[in-house]
Order: sequence, then structure tokens, then C-alpha cells
Amino acid sequence: MNQEENERQDTELVTQEREALRMLHGMLGSGPWYMDFNEQGEMTHVRWSDTFRHMLGYTGEADFPNTLEAWSGLLHEDDRERVLREYYDTIRDYSGAKTYDVSYRLRTRNRGWRWFHAVGRLTRRADGSPITYVGLFTDIQEQREMEEKLAAQQQDLKDALAQSRRANRAKTAFLNNMSHDIRTPMNAIIGFTNLALSHIDNREIVEDYLKKIMTSSNHLLSLINDVLDMSRIESGKVKIQAQECSLPDIMHDLKTIVQADIHSKQLEFFIDTLDVTDERIICDKLRLNQVLLNVLSNAMKFTKPGGMVSVRIAQRPGPAEGVGNYEFRIRDTGIGMSKEFQQHIFEPFERERTSTVSGIQGTGLGMAITKNIVDMMNGTVSVDSEEGVGTEFTITLPFRISGAVHKPEIVPELQGLRVLIADDDYNTCASVSQMLQSIGMRSDWTSSGKEALLRAKLAMQQGDPFDVYIVDWLMPDMNGIEAVRRIRKEVGTAPSMIILSAYDYTEVEDDARDAGVTAFCSKPLFLSELRTLLLKVSGIPVSDGETAPEQPDNFEGKRLLLVEDNAINMEIACMLLSEMGFVLDTANDGSIAVEKVREAAPGQYDLILMDVQMPFMNGYDATRAIRALDSPLAHIPIVAMTANAFEEDRQTAIAAGMNGHVAKPIDIQQLTSTLRQLLKE
Repeated sequence: MNQEENERQDTELVTQEREALRMLHGMLGSGPWYMDFNEQGEMTHVRWSDTFRHMLGYTGEADFPNTLEAWSGLLHEDDRERVLREYYDTIRDYSGAKTYDVSYRLRTRNRGWRWFHAVGRLTRRADGSPITYVGLFTDIQEQREMEEKLAAQQQDLKDALAQSRRANRAKTAFLNNMSHDIRTPMNAIIGFTNLALSHIDNREIVEDYLKKIMTSSNHLLSLINDVLDMSRIESGKVKIQAQECSLPDIMHDLKTIVQADIHSKQLEFFIDTLDVTDERIICDKLRLNQVLLNVLSNAMKFTKPGGMVSVRIAQRPGPAEGVGNYEFRIRDTGIGMSKEFQQHIFEPFERERTSTVSGIQGTGLGMAITKNIVDMMNGTVSVDSEEGVGTEFTITLPFRISGAVHKPEIVPELQGLRVLIADDDYNTCASVSQMLQSIGMRSDWTSSGKEALLRAKLAMQQGDPFDVYIVDWLMPDMNGIEAVRRIRKEVGTAPSMIILSAYDYTEVEDDARDAGVTAFCSKPLFLSELRTLLLKVSGIPVSDGETAPEQPDNFEGKRLLLVEDNAINMEIACMLLSEMGFVLDTANDGSIAVEKVREAAPGQYDLILMDVQMPFMNGYDATRAIRALDSPLAHIPIVAMTANAFEEDRQTAIAAGMNGHVAKPIDIQQLTSTLRQLLKE
């Protein structure tokens, strides 16, 4: 067979293949393309089918010429190198084994980037050189989108499964931890109770055992509260109740709460403010306190004796007029936490170490509760920690400012007076200096007690003495009291000496007065407090709105109806109330209480303490029945005294006609305050 016959057969074969492909393309909706090569393996023709062009948004050869560049110029830059390499490698494969099979993106004329799939094969001469390069081209955009959607769904399912497994492991660990953590205080309560009974005649020992029982009981209650709080948050029952609050009051109360633990663990404690100009805010005081106390308690819990815990409050510009962003940074030098655990610290039931390993008890819910409350308050919370170094939590909360945005005003009586601040913390010095300048005073500062003494001498020599000294109680080179004593010897009795402290200074107050201290001021220091204190020490009359402390009322002879179905709770309440001076009558069900009130003479009862959950008639129904009586006692004060301890329970009690709500276990101070208020009305 001669060469001419071979070429004729090759041409017929190509024609047949093209016709077959044309029919196949018609069925598949794909666009064919063809490329011809000469005997030297050089491309001589490129033919793009009209179907191919239409898929790209072009109508004819004038729009989309028969050139390789017309196609390659539309390739996505991330795909170009890969696609062209496959294209040329297929041509150069003289064995004929390789198939051109690629997916890639092309820029279409009117539909943006789309995914396409191309498949091609070459017919070859006996020596392997290419004759034609024939292929089909399909639009796989929808298929690709579906694959990506399915892949995303599959990944979501994998993530959900992993999260579910992690949650199950965490809950299992939580139940194991809780079993241990609850049994620990329970064991102490039962053990010390038995010991107290066996030493009942030794008052000192029994008193010590009772204190330990109280500590263990409070710890057990905190564990239970955490679990209940998390349950209520997950069910959406926790609501933010915003009202006007004093930020200084909140922070000083917080300091008071943690002071005993700080002292018992021998921790250094620092608390200060930075640029806080608006002190009256609209917030949920209870929830803010819960958030800060959760984080601060953790800081104290995981910091060894001799370590440091600090709190810094800063005011930043808010997202809108009349709103401030308040930043709370709580830092410690405790054991820290791993980077891996930091990713999960705000998830429920998570603890880096079990209490049996760390010796530190807890539910693992505190940070999850904190995160949920912060989210409900439209804030953010983050953590930065390093094992063996310490941890810092940053909580940022937007609060509406109560009234107009505060602008510090010059205080005429203080204008021009000179103040020296001595504190080893630079930020405290800077913050207090800024406050002083905002009210028209001149301020200098130093971080050393010894340097404060030198500056006092120099100011006297220059004829511009300091009028007020604000000295930190604890500084590394010289404590504040000793610094005041030495400064007094140099400057005499004229200047006012103020001790600034984050600690309870009552134990050293007498020594401080003897050293020449004029007044004390507690950290965190706010502008309003500083202004008031400076006016007082300067002998300028100040009207601070304070009233004489309220004297406790005498409950002697007050008649009280106690409604309680549990015998032990009844006994405890009777003993407590009798010691307060109440004359008691009791009922063990709501229905009995209603009858007693119905039959009572005017003035027979002054107040009713009502349990809520009782077998025959609950406290809510009993209250409604009493309110409906045709009796002078229909409007008697009724207080719910119940284990239903949440805000929604208080609201339910009020809606039923009750006047107050006291949660069990009974807080004596809260009960006394509630009774005093209602019996005065």
C-alpha cells in the first residue's frame, strides 16, 4: 500500500471520527473543537465549533477567531499554567497513550468566570506524529457548584460530628468532675457536722467546724448555681435587665467581695481606671457583676500565693453618640493555659485539667456562662494566655451613658493647686494626673517613695510647694505610710496627705494617722470620688448626698404567718425569725394559710412569708385567694420564700400579688432588709 493510499485512509478515518463526534456532541450538548498538524508536527488549523463559541457567549468567527490564543487568553490565571502544560504534554506524547482531560475556568463574555471540562485525543501517523487533535468541551459550572455545596455540607457534617463527639466527651468528663466536685463539699459538710456533734461542749472547736461547714455549703451552692445558670441561658430564659447604675459602686462592691480571698491567698492585687469620664451607665448590674466575678474568681483560683491579679477599667469611644465602650482587663500571673485549650475555653463543660489533677474545683461552666452573658450584652470577650506565665481576659461592653456625656469642669476652689502623685504603676500615675488636670489642678508624679521625698524638698526650696500628696500604700522601695512620715518632717502640717490603696487599710489606719495621713482613697479611683475627696481635705464644704446610716428596725412583737410544708425548713425559719423578735404562727399548706387569714382578726398578722411549692395549694394560688378575700388582711404584705430563685420566679411572684421574693437558701441579710422595708410601709 503506497503513501497516497495511507493518507486517503487516514483522511477517511478522521472524517468518520468527526461525524461520530458531531453526533455525540449533539446528544451531550458539548462543544467540539479540532486542530490539524502537518507532517512536521506543527499545528496548521484550529477550528472552534459554533456550539463551543455559544457556550462562551460568542456568535461567530469574527467574535471568536479560530486561533489557539482566542481560547488560551480567556484562561483563569490560577489555571493557565496547568491547563497549557496538559495540552502540550498530550501533543508531545508520541506513544498516543495520553488523553487530554482537564477542568478549568474561562472568562465568558456575559456570565463571568465559569467552570468547563475538556477532553481530547490525537490521531497519529505511523511514526507517532500528530494528525488531528479532536475534543469536546462541556460547561460544568452547575455540577461544580453542586460538588462544592456537597463538599461544604460534608465538611459541616464532619465538623458537627466532631463537635458532637467533643461535647459528649466534655459532658462525660463534666459528670465525672461534678460527681467528684459535689461529693467533696458534701463530704466536708457531713464530716464536720459529725465532728461538731462529737465536740458539742467545746464552743471554740464547734465554731471552727461550723465556719468550715458554711464555706463548703457556699461552694456547693455555687456549683449548683453554675449548672442552673447554664441551663437557663441555653433555654433562653436569661434576660438582660438594664437600668441606671454607678460604675464606681459596681467596682468597689466587686473589690469588697474578693478582698477576703485576695487576703487569704496572699495575692498582690491592683485595680485602677483609665480615661473613665462617664461613671453613670445603663446596664444590668447583676449580670455585669457576674461576668467580672466569674473571670476574677478564675484569676484568683489559678494564681498561686504570692502571685498578682489586676483589674483595669478603661473607657473607649462608643459605636454611637451617648454610648461608651467600657473595657475590663483582668490579668493574673497564674498557671496559664495551653493554646489548644484557649480555642475551647468558652464552650460548656470544658476544663483544661480535672479537679482530681489540678486540685481546683469547679463545673467548667463559668467561662461559657460569661461568654453567653457578654454576647447578650452585645459585647466581646477574649483571652490571651501562656502556660506558666499567666492569663489576661479582655471584656468590652457597650453601655449607654446616663444623661449627657460628661465633660470635666474646672473646680474653682482647686484651680492651680499643686499635687504630687507617688505610685509605682505608670498607668495609675498617668490616669490620676489626667483627672487632676481636667479639674484645673497642677500635677506631677513619681514611681518611687524616695523620689517623692526628694521632690517635696525641691518644691519647698523653689517656693512652689505641693498642696496635696497622693501616695500609694504599697511601693517597692518605701511603703506609702513611711513616705508620708518622712515627707511630713520636711514640709510640715500644711499639705494634705492621701493614701491610695487597692487593699483594706483599716488595720493600718491608726499608724497612718500617726504618720500624718489626712485621708484614704480606695482603688479604683474615679474622677467624681477624687474631686469630692480633694474638696474635703482642702476644707471646702461638700454636699455628697450622704445620709446617716439607717438604724435596724426592732421586729420585737411583730406578728408573722409562716407558710412552709417542709418540716426542716419550717424549723430553721422559725428559729431565725424568733431570734429577730417575731411572734410566729405557722401553716404547712397554702389552703390552711388562706383559712387562717380569712378567720384572723384585724391586725392579727403583720406579714406573711409564703413558700411557693406546696402539695395542695401552692403559694401563688394562696396569694391570689388572700388578695380576693373580703377582709382587712387582704392587702397584707406577702413575701415569697422559695427555692425558685430566678428572676422569672420573682416576676411570677409579683404577678401573683406578692410584695417581695427571698430565695432559698436564705440569705439572712436579704431577708432582714426585705422584711424591714415592707414592715415600714
